Amino acid sequence: MTAYIMAFIVGGLICVIGQLLMDLTPLTPAHVLVLFVVMGALLSGIGLYQPLVDLGGAGATIPLPGFGHALVVGTIEDVDKYGFWGIFSGALRASATGVMAAVVFGFAMSVLFNPKG
Repeated sequence: MTAYIMAFIVGGLICVIGQLLMDLTPLTPAHVLVLFVVMGALLSGIGLYQPLVDLGGAGATIPLPGFGHALVVGTIEDVDKYGFWGIFSGALRASATGVMAAVVFGFAMSVLFNPKG
């Protein structure tokens, strides 16, 4: 039960930060998307995002900073395993499932439903 509450709090705080950035700054949703992915990667690279993942679980891994975190973690793992070539394979391996799921489900929804407009 505590894991659900922490995931809700951490994920909610990430969403609040994103909403405040869009409401109080001239940043567009696309800017916030890129900012969150890059910040997740940077925080992961310096070791600050993993404690947030440990605390918030899915609340930290599902939002956009979690994608940046996954890219960095995958790259570090593959560099340790394959050396220099892991730089190129790590991010792709770590994100392939999520990207593929988005493509498949996006395509399925476009086939099943007609947009009105």
